[in-house]
Amino acid sequence: MSTKPATSHRPAKEATAISRAALDRQLKAIIADVLGIDSEQADALEPDSGLFGHMPELDSMAVAGLLTEMEDRLDIVIEDDDVDGEMLETYGGLLAFSEAKLTER
Repeated sequence: MSTKPATSHRPAKEATAISRAALDRQLKAIIADVLGIDSEQADALEPDSGLFGHMPELDSMAVAGLLTEMEDRLDIVIEDDDVDGEMLETYGGLLAFSEAKLTER
């Protein structure tokens, strides 16, 4: 029997620095999972790729699910005041928003 203490699956907040490339991969995986699209379609998203209003899968109900999943997987808090059309207009906007939220922690 091991005497090691149980560890959380989430790293300590101080150790949660994530590279832009890793965040990009994680955000695309979240988008694919929430919207039910192929990972290839999510991987093809570029900074100027349109999201809300451009992807039929991303309707208002999917936005709520996307933001909730981002909070859970990225360990961030998204306030109602944080959500605007600009952050959801393009993939680059959503990525920049996610980066900003990660640095706020």
